[in-house]
Amino acid sequence: MSEFHHVSVLLEECIRGLNIRPEGIYVDGTLGGAGHSSRIAAMLTSGTLIGIDRDPVALEAAGERLKPFGDRVKLVHSNFARVDEVLDSLGIPAVDGILLDLGVSSPQLDDGSRGFSYMVDAPLDMRMNHDDSLSAYAVVNTWSYEELKKILYEYGEERYAPQIAGNICRRREQKPIETTLELVDVIRAAMPPAALREKQHPAKRSFQAIRIAVNDELNAVSRVMEKAIPRLAPGGRLAVITFHSLEDRIVKNAMAEAAKGCTCPPSFPVCVCGRKPQVRLVTRKPVVSGDEELERNPRARSAKLRICEKI
Repeated sequence: MSEFHHVSVLLEECIRGLNIRPEGIYVDGTLGGAGHSSRIAAMLTSGTLIGIDRDPVALEAAGERLKPFGDRVKLVHSNFARVDEVLDSLGIPAVDGILLDLGVSSPQLDDGSRGFSYMVDAPLDMRMNHDDSLSAYAVVNTWSYEELKKILYEYGEERYAPQIAGNICRRREQKPIETTLELVDVIRAAMPPAALREKQHPAKRSFQAIRIAVNDELNAVSRVMEKAIPRLAPGGRLAVITFHSLEDRIVKNAMAEAAKGCTCPPSFPVCVCGRKPQVRLVTRKPVVSGDEELERNPRARSAKLRICEKI
């Protein structure tokens, strides 16, 4: 499992932003290659790090990397959207920090057999957890034209969604679309020549859309934002790294909503709603990678970090 190595994005910014205390309790909800987690664990003395990942391959590799920290670390196979259930199962009412890195890890993208990559031929899969029933094969071969068009538009922001969805439906009538490169050919054939000359790979947006649908990623982000903030202790921080605008919008809006106080009309002489802010925004604007990091890791280009602190 040593091949599961992931370059952590915005590492120093996350560590600073979490304001780690040696005796604190911290959650890494997207453990991945444990790059962020190993730094957090190294800063703890009597504290605890809880690492969560839905991918058992990542969890096993992270376990090896985090072995030197002994019982300071607890690993849990689960979805970060169930952070409240995980903490309940461990008997932990509140934590001092939660980190979420919402990007697909480099090993998942680079391991052709996982079906995430449009550069390597592999069975259409894209499941982060193989125990999940829905695969990319099922989405591509059984979802209706309208459903496919909707996810390509909404999750991939693909302007040729109608043409691509239509071509998928026509091609699968002849035979099922079984592999990643078969799907790439179907996508290419649906796009005009000008789109094929663009710098970005023509299948990138469609693959992103199908991956998000397979793993129910946006609903998971919405759910974790609802559940994470209430589980922070006073002064505890939530740090979230997003990689595309749809996720970032959910995180930004959830943090802004939690930071709101009284919602009574200005004409009211006194507050009757009783609403108080749950958090303060540590970052008014998202933190992004600097030139040095981008040179080392081009995948960090779209990363945005937002942080809030429980009041």
